[in-house]
Amino acid sequence: MPKGKHKGGKRQFTNFEAMEAQKKKEEKERQWRKDQGETDSEDDEEKESGSSSSSDESSSEEKETKEVKAKGVGGLIEWENPNRMDNKPKKVTNINAESSGAASIGKPQLSRREREEIEKQRATAHYRKLHAEGKTEEARADLARLALIRQQREDAAKKKEDERKAKEAAASAKREQLAKTLNKKKS
Repeated sequence: MPKGKHKGGKRQFTNFEAMEAQKKKEEKERQWRKDQGETDSEDDEEKESGSSSSSDESSSEEKETKEVKAKGVGGLIEWENPNRMDNKPKKVTNINAESSGAASIGKPQLSRREREEIEKQRATAHYRKLHAEGKTEEARADLARLALIRQQREDAAKKKEDERKAKEAAASAKREQLAKTLNKKKS
């Protein structure tokens, strides 16, 4: 027989201490909202308006609740079923606000892959920026290599210029020598 398929169903037990702590926490939140002037919960407003309404309605409600408690031993023993949930009517505005959640902020919810892709693009852009500024190790190595190449090219250009000057000097010396020899022959 499969687990959990017997007649009684799954049993759930509630921790009363946890329930009490939760009630105290909710009460503190209500008190804080009241102190701050924020009344987000319409339940608080309904409670306040209910207490200020006519006494006829409140007394009739009390009679109905007393009649229910008076049946059997219920009037003698105070009991509370923590697993019983009261179905409170919800307003459309509350339901829409709860369901939209973070989407109402304006930020779309991205999938993990989309977030990773955006993060990857930001990281590459940041690296390119640092590389352009010369702050990365690779950029420093490239700049050092570039400086070495520039130095070698400058040295090669000086050497070429020196050789060209030397050739011009040799050529001019040869022309002068030739001119002297020609002048001696003419005279």
